[in-house]
Amino acid sequence: MSQTALVTGATAGIGLAFAQQLADQRYDLVLVARDAVRLEETAAELRTRGVQVEVLVADLNKRKELAKVEARVASKDTPIDLLVNNAGYGLKYRFIENSTDDEEGMLNVLVTAVMRLSHAAIVAMNERGSGGIINVSSVAGFLPRGTYSAAKAYVNSFTEWAHHEYAPAGITVMALCPGFTRTEFHGRMGVSQSSAPDWLWLDVNDLVATALKDFAKGKAFSIPSPQYKAIVGISKAVPKPILQRFQKLGRAAK
Repeated sequence: MSQTALVTGATAGIGLAFAQQLADQRYDLVLVARDAVRLEETAAELRTRGVQVEVLVADLNKRKELAKVEARVASKDTPIDLLVNNAGYGLKYRFIENSTDDEEGMLNVLVTAVMRLSHAAIVAMNERGSGGIINVSSVAGFLPRGTYSAAKAYVNSFTEWAHHEYAPAGITVMALCPGFTRTEFHGRMGVSQSSAPDWLWLDVNDLVATALKDFAKGKAFSIPSPQYKAIVGISKAVPKPILQRFQKLGRAAK
């Protein structure tokens, strides 16, 4: 019997790589994104790989649209075996240069949507005694970089707790913590790849392949590169004021 994965933010970057690699592993897919045209184009390509693909057009910053995705995750008739909470974005500028509405919108997607979809998934998976969640977080969650980092710190902490809390129920919960990755993410923020050294940039397909291997091993965290494993280790020893000096990396100038 085939398994089904639901991937948010599935039309580009890390989400698209997850959808492609899960299709290659014979998962049927439920794809969630805001852009209906790109969503249908992505679904059509993935169907050529021999899997069933369902699409849900939803902006996770809008509560009614998020509720539609929650209901799909919670469905008992067509259960979700793997939830990939990938949708997300960052803001271009520093905290005081962003509006509070923009800040709140980002937190709705990075925190509220992750919590609500995870809740829907865990309730359903707990009843079945099986399932998995991959929360796409960030190495930024270990570093002092404003509200984006604070949101990812929430995801890291919540995921680590859920990993241990629900493992006895047969549920695997893992946080994927990439660093700078060659996707549309930074381009949408007006940030060029020259804003950080080349050795910090990761290949998205390699990143997702490593994440899926770590998930299969039952890990709580996947930090898929030696350089970022080192950065996370160093971050625990270096005083926060020193780390904060490097927060301009990967940020748009204004």
